[in-house]
Amino acid sequence: MKKLLFAVAALVVLALMGWGFYQAIYVAPTEATMGDVQRIFYYHVPNAMLSYLFFVINFVASLFFLVWRRGHPGRAQAADAWALAGAEVGVVYCSVVLITGPLWGRPVWGIWWTWDARLTTTLVLWLIYVSYLLTRRFASGAQMQTLAAVLSVFGAIDMPINYLANRLWRTQHPAPVFGGGPDSGIKDPHMLAAFGWNVLAWAMWGLLVLGIRVYVERRQQAIDTVAALEALAGD
Repeated sequence: MKKLLFAVAALVVLALMGWGFYQAIYVAPTEATMGDVQRIFYYHVPNAMLSYLFFVINFVASLFFLVWRRGHPGRAQAADAWALAGAEVGVVYCSVVLITGPLWGRPVWGIWWTWDARLTTTLVLWLIYVSYLLTRRFASGAQMQTLAAVLSVFGAIDMPINYLANRLWRTQHPAPVFGGGPDSGIKDPHMLAAFGWNVLAWAMWGLLVLGIRVYVERRQQAIDTVAALEALAGD
């Protein structure tokens, strides 16, 4: 039953991603000023938005882990699995943002990168969560999960700074697409549809991967628990 549900979910996600690609490349009109390079927008902005979602999942799950780690160890381990999966998926999205941004910036700005407030805080955000994953991978001992959970708090602090960067400071990064002023927003309905379909497609992809990673991590936790009990019994 689980395999069937996974297969159906995977097919739905693939269909949505294919439809989103079709909308972005073939249906949405060519932007008058930037030309075809503007089509990167349909991937860059959805991935930026969704990176926040999965980093928030990491942050909330990390807080639950810190609250439950002494009184409710079972719940704490479940929260830790969600925190790890959220960070992994969030780093994938943030990596796409850092790749597609320069691909857009080179033909439009004439440079691949500038130490703009939005770009710099995005890089810092990525580095914090990569550090989180490296801590989970290479640190050992009973305090590893607690140390990682505390590190996720620093990532959460950077998120609102990153989000507000091009609102608080004058940046080379374009103004916010939504909520950035009277002229913000997507006026063309085909462009708006392409954007919406890609947000949905990438969100479903991320949620599918998140669910798989939580399941795998919970299984690994169960295996580690059995191995620890067998080691104690052997002693």
